[in-house]
Amino acid sequence: MKNLPIGTQSFEVLRNDNAIYVDKTQHMLNLISSGRIYFLSRPRRFGKSLLINTFKELFKGNKQLFEGLYIYDKWDWSKKYPVIHLDFTELDYATAEQLETSLDKFLDDTAKRENITLDQTKTRLISSKFSELIKKLHESTGKQVALLIDEYDKPMIDSLIDKPVHDKLKRILHNFYQVIKGSDGHLKFVFMTGVSRFAGLSIFSALNNLIDITMDAEFSTICGYTQEELESSFKEYIELAAKNLNLTYEETISTIKRWYNGYSWNGKTSVYNPFSTLDFFRNKEFKGYWFSTGTPTFLLEQIKNKDLSSFEQPQKVTDYMLSNFNERSIDITGLLFQTGYLTIKNKETIAGSLLYTLDFPNKEVKDAFLMVLVSEYAGKSQIEIFDLNIRIHNALINKNGKELQEALTELYANAVYDTDTKQEGQRQTLFVFTARLSGFEIETEVHTNKGRIDVVLKHKDFVVVVEIKYAKGKGSKLESKLKEAMVQIRRNKYYEKYINSNPILLGIVFSEKKEIRCKFERVK
Repeated sequence: MKNLPIGTQSFEVLRNDNAIYVDKTQHMLNLISSGRIYFLSRPRRFGKSLLINTFKELFKGNKQLFEGLYIYDKWDWSKKYPVIHLDFTELDYATAEQLETSLDKFLDDTAKRENITLDQTKTRLISSKFSELIKKLHESTGKQVALLIDEYDKPMIDSLIDKPVHDKLKRILHNFYQVIKGSDGHLKFVFMTGVSRFAGLSIFSALNNLIDITMDAEFSTICGYTQEELESSFKEYIELAAKNLNLTYEETISTIKRWYNGYSWNGKTSVYNPFSTLDFFRNKEFKGYWFSTGTPTFLLEQIKNKDLSSFEQPQKVTDYMLSNFNERSIDITGLLFQTGYLTIKNKETIAGSLLYTLDFPNKEVKDAFLMVLVSEYAGKSQIEIFDLNIRIHNALINKNGKELQEALTELYANAVYDTDTKQEGQRQTLFVFTARLSGFEIETEVHTNKGRIDVVLKHKDFVVVVEIKYAKGKGSKLESKLKEAMVQIRRNKYYEKYINSNPILLGIVFSEKKEIRCKFERVK
């Protein structure tokens, strides 16, 4: 068996280590043949760095590394090009001074490695030094330069919560990237990757020949694994996982798909998250690998300011909202797409404009993101939420109203809502998300011929039909509302469509004083 390429971003190391390489060189050849300056946005840990590194080895002409791959007999190996490979994850950029120092050192190190002497004037701008390096590399080798920039936006993303620092970094990078346009005649190929397309950076408007392939259907699978690639490249690892989990081969594939597939940039073709998939094959356990690597701080800050119910249903957005990131006016839906928490489920043209439907890509992301949401809105740690999920799950399984009431009271104790008018919907949504985390399949706002059911919780042995009420007051007013909820379920016979699924009735009442009442009843 070949090794799993876990944590390997070096194409050379991967190929020399007898590791599995899912061949993306046909995409690479198509890019080189059809254009020169490209940008690709993908979420973190999605294979961007390995792709960049593969381009580097290709332009350097390391033929032996590509033996057996699609591009091997289609590339002119007699031509070798100078390469500038800039990876922002390797730089220091906590301050503007650190960024400038890091960039300056990178340019000096690259020049030294290529036997290039640069003007060392102390007051010289980083941008002019960058320009000189590109020009002299071209002149000294007689070959145009391949410029590869990985995670171009990382300094800006990591500084979003500190506006003064962010603005300084942005100015430095703006001037640095403008060199690309002025160096056009010296460049053979430019490939830039990142998480977001910053609208305010102006690099995209300045480079009028730049091709953004982020949403290009032809290159929608350039990162990640397709279903065919997964089953052909990792067949032995799928078999090992099936044996370890006591599942059939087909069951294992189906479960891997539900957990780690679903990312799409065209609404049709989906791919697996390579980071999570590889970690699954190593550990042979289904759990959240990609999400556990951390949620960006700036994303958590944006989540706190958003109406909780807005995360409950798929979102519809325009093309501009997905392809541009404006740090001055952050759109949370577009931000969640660019960072990998939402993906394209459908693409359509309405009135001449593209419209995308976004939703969670898979179980891994949905479950983990809901945990973050519930934790943020409930004001509790994820460990506390996990404990409450178990208690709520057991209360629902045992149809124990007192236990459910106590668990929900604890869940909502620290929750804060903006206005009274939002409280009922927010509390219902928080309950729904928590029930999902507790292992129940959920339907909300279910229409019947006599009304609308608030929530339906589905278990393999029964169905819970839930009516939720909100009361202003306490004590007897809550009991009155609870009785009203149960009467409404029975009067409108909400349970009838689930009569063959052992329906249970549940009334829940929230009050403005954060008191809660719960009651289970069986259909008699």
